Amino acid sequence: MLIGVPKEIKVHEYRVGLTPQSVQEVVHHGHDVIVETNAGVGIGAGDDVYQAAGATIVSTAAEVFERTEMIVKVKEPQANERAMLKEGQVLFTYLHLAPDPEQTKDLVESGSVCIAYETVTSPLGGLPLLAPMSEVAGRLSVQAGAHCLERVNGGRGILLGGVPGVDPANVVIIGGGVVGTHATHIALGMGADVWVLDRSTDVLKDLWRQFGRPLNTVYSTRTSLEEHVLNADLVIGGVLIPGAAAPKLVTADLIRRMKRGSVVVDVAIDQGGCFETSRPTTHAEPTYIVDEVVHYCVANMPGAVPRTSTYALNNVTLPYVVKLADKGYEQALADDVHLRNGLNVHKGLITQKEVAHDLGYEYVEALDAMKAG
Repeated sequence: MLIGVPKEIKVHEYRVGLTPQSVQEVVHHGHDVIVETNAGVGIGAGDDVYQAAGATIVSTAAEVFERTEMIVKVKEPQANERAMLKEGQVLFTYLHLAPDPEQTKDLVESGSVCIAYETVTSPLGGLPLLAPMSEVAGRLSVQAGAHCLERVNGGRGILLGGVPGVDPANVVIIGGGVVGTHATHIALGMGADVWVLDRSTDVLKDLWRQFGRPLNTVYSTRTSLEEHVLNADLVIGGVLIPGAAAPKLVTADLIRRMKRGSVVVDVAIDQGGCFETSRPTTHAEPTYIVDEVVHYCVANMPGAVPRTSTYALNNVTLPYVVKLADKGYEQALADDVHLRNGLNVHKGLITQKEVAHDLGYEYVEALDAMKAG
């Protein structure tokens, strides 16, 4: 199979779909890889390193899209990239379609085969291709929040961990999953007073066992959520419903009543965000203020640390890239229900139930869509 790796073009996105080491592994399996020039500069891998790994370097994204059978990316394709997709071409990347009707429409019309990292499942019920970026984003959320709490950045002027004789910041984390766990690790390490809210008592018990008494855990209800958000200096939203738009757990009215200069970091923004006042931002302009509350809603947070993020992502995506290339996408999806769960769009049909529900498309089961195609 001929596999293509274009350079990411989203604002301040420096990750890349395949590392040189991944390219070498794919080539070892008998496949060819073409990489757009400078695609790996953000992770410190120049064209010469990719060539040494066995890749062919091309000068434009158009050539990558035109020549290849499968495109491997990181972020969802931008409008001009979607216009270059071909019928039957496999796209393997993050998509986050539920809150993005325009992208979904373009992918449906392209006739391509779109497999989303974020809905590939594991036998244990997790999301193995989303997890490493959730880990990175969870850790970054506390760093970003601490930075935003500084007065020069619009915050309350609070040091997250305080100092002897002065209280630390009150950090509230909504959702105790992968994002919440890693945010908790960093927030506690920085000395903050940390509260995690979740609706699963099993999740809360696991967090208690992992972090002990320094962590405060609370079963999430409307009352407890309101109480802790209003008392918070920093609120981190890390809720996830796989494939679906994130629930709006914090209303605009609640934001309006928060402390002046407090900060919200919406890690769920890729799926539409869990704060009613959230809208996607970029690393170029990461924050905005609503009712004197600083909002950090960068839609590609792990892009800020592209070397760490790319290698962590490739650790989990590479086996699937090889499987898709070795078997062809149809056989690979037929053989592996967990990889098949990643199929969101197949030649004009929506094969992801939550996306179909949220955007008003007819849902077609993946195997049925593949037979129809």
